[in-house]
Amino acid sequence: MSHRQNQLDPETFSCSICLDLLKDPVTIPCGHSYCMKCIKTQWDEEDQKGIHSCPQCRETFTPRPVLKKNTMLAALVEQMKKTGLQAAAADHCYAGPEDVACDFCTGRKLKAIKSCLVCLVSYCKNHLQPHLDVPAMKKHKLVEPNKNLQENICSKHDEVMKMFCRTDQKCICYLCSVEEHKGHDSVSAATERTERQRELEERRGNIQQRIQDREEDVKLLQQEVEAINHSADKTVEDSEKIFTQLIRLLQKRSSEVKQQIRSQQETEVSRVKDVQEKLEQEITELKRKDAELEQLSHTEDHNQFLLNYPSLPALSESTHSSSINIRPLRHFEDVTAAVSELRDKLQDVLRDKWTNISLMVTEVDVLLSEPQPEPKTRAEFLKYSCEITLDPNTTNKMLKLSEGNRKVRWMKNSQSYSNHPNRFTDKFQVLSRESLTGRCYWEVEWSGDVYVSVAYKNISRAGIGNDCVFGYNDKSWAFHCNGSEFGHNNIWTSISGPVSSRLGVYLDHTAGLLSFYSVSETMTLLHRVQNTFTQPLLAGVWVGNYFGSGSSAEFIKPN
Repeated sequence: MSHRQNQLDPETFSCSICLDLLKDPVTIPCGHSYCMKCIKTQWDEEDQKGIHSCPQCRETFTPRPVLKKNTMLAALVEQMKKTGLQAAAADHCYAGPEDVACDFCTGRKLKAIKSCLVCLVSYCKNHLQPHLDVPAMKKHKLVEPNKNLQENICSKHDEVMKMFCRTDQKCICYLCSVEEHKGHDSVSAATERTERQRELEERRGNIQQRIQDREEDVKLLQQEVEAINHSADKTVEDSEKIFTQLIRLLQKRSSEVKQQIRSQQETEVSRVKDVQEKLEQEITELKRKDAELEQLSHTEDHNQFLLNYPSLPALSESTHSSSINIRPLRHFEDVTAAVSELRDKLQDVLRDKWTNISLMVTEVDVLLSEPQPEPKTRAEFLKYSCEITLDPNTTNKMLKLSEGNRKVRWMKNSQSYSNHPNRFTDKFQVLSRESLTGRCYWEVEWSGDVYVSVAYKNISRAGIGNDCVFGYNDKSWAFHCNGSEFGHNNIWTSISGPVSSRLGVYLDHTAGLLSFYSVSETMTLLHRVQNTFTQPLLAGVWVGNYFGSGSSAEFIKPN
């Protein structure tokens, strides 16, 4: 007994990166230990950031610490290999907290290898033998070890529930069917399982078809990215050749055209890749749901299948079209024609045709979508709803996130966030994780003093100047909820009409449309602004101290 108490715990000497016993152990400044190779690989990936962190406690180190082998820990690991692992191997066959234990074992129980749906008992290898030898027991239904066998017993009659009441949608025993469920539409559990299994396969078929459609869309989008890049690169090359003929007079304009093309190229590629990323995320989610359905379809216990089947979420409507259509391949080719004309017109073109060149660049629009009117009803807006989550790495330290990073509240005391280059250092602001392109709609429940905004990712984060504050610069647009005003580039417009505690925000990035609505029983337009958005946007909020109590804002889940 004393020997067992002195055995070393394998988990104490395991690397949290590779989950194996430490190899060439090193201890970093925060006190945690890792395999030298594991932590070296981790920090190699962080070299470009210039900040290295501990995978467990997230403490950061600058500069990168020098790694040296911990000789004492290495000696303990060797002892662990000789003693601890041998003891662990001897305990392997016994049931732990997460295992199904044999119901027949006395004292320390062995792991069960099978559960019997007739006996409603779980058996280890030793006690299972009668079910393999006795002819009558060979007919029993054996399944993988199951902790929930007692759920197959009727709590009222203490009988096995082998029937299913379709009227009440629940498993019942035979006595239930002739008493409180008398006259109901009841069938055997096996019959109901067969029908539900058929429904499950149909759902899997729908999911698999949608996966196939989305994969085709992703391929099409990737081809379009390559076409955009090729067209943009060729246009830049042609434009530079033409501009070199204009020597000093046109050198400045050449640089401006190149910058515009690259900016629009980045915007278009970013839009396409954002749609591509959303499609890939949907594919991943569909595959996960398909795996859950497949796992359930292989459940041998009918009752467990029926108990778990209703909890499966229904397949949600896709937020994307079933196919991606592309506009005719114009891209940046018209820019080259405009630049050629510029070469011939010289001074006149610089004065009269420069606007035409800029227009040709900004009109490049890849995704085919006819201009659509702005939604009118809340149901129409919700078709474009997107779930917004806030990025902890941008959150000011006086703000606290909750509700799965969808809610933010101003706090009297500073929160213990680690330093991050994306964090707002002085302004009580936070940005979303999600980039917003295309048509998007979201709702914010607010109280106190709150600004609801959208902003470019490159908005300044440090300092107290206007370049960091939503609505006070050319990189952000902000609606002051309790102040009833809208601001962009430090130009503020008063808003007439009451603002409810729920604000709706509608963005049509392609059309350059941003609208704010008061959401109650109806949608009341508060303010609409027309812009030319040159980058994807992020949702954001400013949440301040309101008469001594913390203001709050919550991004509502779409419903």
